[in-house]
Amino acid sequence: MVTNFVSKKAKIGKNVKIWHFTYVGDKTVIGDNVKIGSLAHIDYDVKIGANSMIEGMVYIPPKSRIGKNVFIGPAAALTNDPYPPSQKLVGVTIKDGAIIGSRAVIKAGVTIGKNSVVGMGAVVTKDVPAGVVVLGVPAKKRYLRDEYNKKQKGWKTAKI
Repeated sequence: MVTNFVSKKAKIGKNVKIWHFTYVGDKTVIGDNVKIGSLAHIDYDVKIGANSMIEGMVYIPPKSRIGKNVFIGPAAALTNDPYPPSQKLVGVTIKDGAIIGSRAVIKAGVTIGKNSVVGMGAVVTKDVPAGVVVLGVPAKKRYLRDEYNKKQKGWKTAKI
């Protein structure tokens, strides 16, 4: 038997797909057409905008705000306590159109700007401006989103 736990106090939009063994906490609001992968943990008081995709094993802590058309890759971890353990929590904000790569870690209180990209495995300790690509540990600006889009287009059209 496959089991998910979706709180009765969560608000789930239309056409939302929540895969196996996923947790969605109290006071969480999920917009229309969102996909959430297996083993994801979406804690309480989280907001996720329409048309976003949250891959498997992602952790989104309380008080996080995820915009529309956001992609969060497998096993990415957002945090909400910059000096654990404490009782003072602050979420992560990810603006519309951002992409978060697999296994990226984002520090509590950080904002990822609109249409920015966080590369896989990056550790983000500071706000990321809109429209840039950050990579590494700690994450640093490497190039603009336009260059990322060109690389992505080349990959999609390349013959393998």
